[in-house]
This record gives sequence, C-alpha cells and structure tokens, in this order.
Amino acid sequence: MHILYFFLFFVGAYILTYLTIPKIIGLVEHKKLMDQPNKRSSHIKITPTLGGISFFYTLIFALFFLKGWDKYDEAIYFIPGLTILFIVGLKDDLVVLSPYTKLIAQLVSILFILSNESFMIHSLNGFFGVYEIPIYVYYIVGGFMMLTIINAYNLIDGIDGLAAIVGIVILMIYTTIFYITNEYFYVLLCLTLNGCLIAFLSFNLSSSRKIFMGDTGSLIVGFIIGTLTLKFLALSPESYDSLPFLLENVPLIAISILIVPLFDTARIFTIRLANKKSPFSPDRNHTHHILIDYFKISHKQASFIIGGFNLIFVIIFILLGSSSYNFYLVLILIITVILLGYLFYRFDYSFTNIKRKIIFRNKIDIFKSEVKKGGEKLMPKTKKKRKSK
Repeated sequence: MHILYFFLFFVGAYILTYLTIPKIIGLVEHKKLMDQPNKRSSHIKITPTLGGISFFYTLIFALFFLKGWDKYDEAIYFIPGLTILFIVGLKDDLVVLSPYTKLIAQLVSILFILSNESFMIHSLNGFFGVYEIPIYVYYIVGGFMMLTIINAYNLIDGIDGLAAIVGIVILMIYTTIFYITNEYFYVLLCLTLNGCLIAFLSFNLSSSRKIFMGDTGSLIVGFIIGTLTLKFLALSPESYDSLPFLLENVPLIAISILIVPLFDTARIFTIRLANKKSPFSPDRNHTHHILIDYFKISHKQASFIIGGFNLIFVIIFILLGSSSYNFYLVLILIITVILLGYLFYRFDYSFTNIKRKIIFRNKIDIFKSEVKKGGEKLMPKTKKKRKSK
C-alpha cells in the first residue's frame, strides 16, 4: 500500500510541475520578468526565472494530503515557513533584496520548524562523548544549521542543472534513510520535492525552454533539505538501529550528505573574508565556476560531476561509518576538505595569473605571426630592389 502512495506522490508532483512550468515561462516572458545576464552570469542571454513557484504550490498541495501521515502535526508547521520564503524569494527574483532582509525571513521561517517537538534534538548519541544536550543548545545549533543549509543550497544555484541535481541526490539519500526508519511522512515529502526537481531539470537543461528556479526555488528547496537534516539528527536511538552505520556517526553522515553545498559555502566565505569583502558579496569563485572556466566543460557536465561526487562521497562515508568511530571519520573528513580546499585554492589564486599568462602568451604569438607575415611581405620587395640596382 505504501508503494502506491510513494508512486502517486512522486508522479503527481512530477506531472503538476512539468505541466505548469511552461505556463510560468509564458507569463514571465509576457511580463518581461526575465533574468538579465551580467559579468558574473554563466549564461549569455536573457532567461525566464521563477521556476521555484511550481515547487511552492506542489508542496502545499502535497502537505494537505500528507497531514494524516505526520505524527506531530509537522505538515502545518511547514506551511508558514514555506510561505515566508516563497514571498521573500519571489520578491528577490523580481527586485533584489539585501542579504540581511533574506536572513531575517529565514530565521522567522526556521522558528516554526524548531518549535515542533518532532525536530527537537535531545542527544548526540555519543558523538565525541556528547550525549544529552540542553534545550537552548538545540535551538542555537538547530537554527544555525538550518540557516547554513538554506544559504549553502542557495549559493550553489549558479549553473544549469547543479542545484537540481545536487538536490535530487540529497533527497534520494534521505528518502532511503526515512524509508528504512519507517518515517513515511518524510519519505513522501522527499518524493514530492524530487518529482518537482526532476521535472524542473528537463527545462533547466533545455536550450529552447530554459527556466531558472531562482531564489524562489532555491530557498524553498534549501529549507526542506535543512528540515530533513534536522529530522535525521532528531530520530530516536531505536530508529538508528536499522541504519547501516554506527549511532555516534550520525552527525558526520549528515555532513557527508551535504558535502557539496557546505564545502562550497565554507570555501567561498573564506575567500571573500580573506579578500576583506562581505561573505555575501557575489563573485565567480564557486567550485562550479572554476570547473567550467578552468576545464572548459559544459554546465551539464560540471553539474553531473559534482552531483556524482556528492553521491560517491556519501556512499563511502556510510560504508566507513558502519565500522569506524568518530575520530577516524573526522580525520578522513578533515583530510578530504583540506585536499579539496587546497586544490581549489590553487585554482582560485593561480587561475587569474594563469589566465593572464595565457592571454599574454597568445598576444606574443599573434605579434610574432604578424611580424613574420610582415617580414614575408617585405622580403620580395627587398629582392626586387636589389635586382633593380
């Protein structure tokens, strides 16, 4: 019976999103609400945005039918947060808002989730020897974690397909986790949003019917992923018994699931602060920008490479987490982050110099070829003059 519901929610979300996105594209084009490319953009022509509108109403419809599946009335707690982020994201896509306005809206949205008993983290289950945690620590850590995830996901929405593919990978993993732990409300929520993202991806990667999810979509998806992460950490110890990794490794598994947005955000913020800029100031130092700029690969290729890395990294960590304890997993995580950070640090700080060298070398080659051509043109004339003498 559950399989039938899984199928209906996934297919229903896919169809609803797939059929309504063309209407959104038509409206956006008619009202000229297109995304204008700038010097940081990875696209060169004006493109419809606001694809995230379809995520909002699909999730609201799904939550209405999901209200009987939740144990702590979670469905009703999602709606205010989603609505606030939808309005703020929509306005930011139409009229750019300040980062601090969006930050306040995110905090208010997060408070609705934190106030529900289902998401309360009472223990870290022995992670580095920590068990019970005070309620105020839960609010601080839970709020900071969700805020980080929302903004991290928002930041990776920089090239075609990336945010959708990474979102699909993360939701696939959470679907599996919540299915194993019998949390069917969250399984259906994951399948609903995954149906939206897969339908959206076919348009986002299209050359003729392209649309961006915009902040309208990335804030909503980031909010759902943040909430799912909070729920994953708040599961009862008995629920973890059915999962294929040690109980104390749960926080590290959560980090591995979100490795792509978290790593990119940490790296970007570090670079911006090192350059004495605001951490929210836009630039082209993202991991996906370096891949397409340095390796000259397409948006689609870069998105699938990053999404594939995310999936492989999670599988490796789950396998290691089944036998290794905190210290070894943390050591592996730190080494991986340092290696990736150093790799992209080198690209980031030497990329400009390399580019300058290439441009300079090309100019020298052009100059040499022009001199050579000029010499070849002059040589016959010189010979003719010698003959005339």
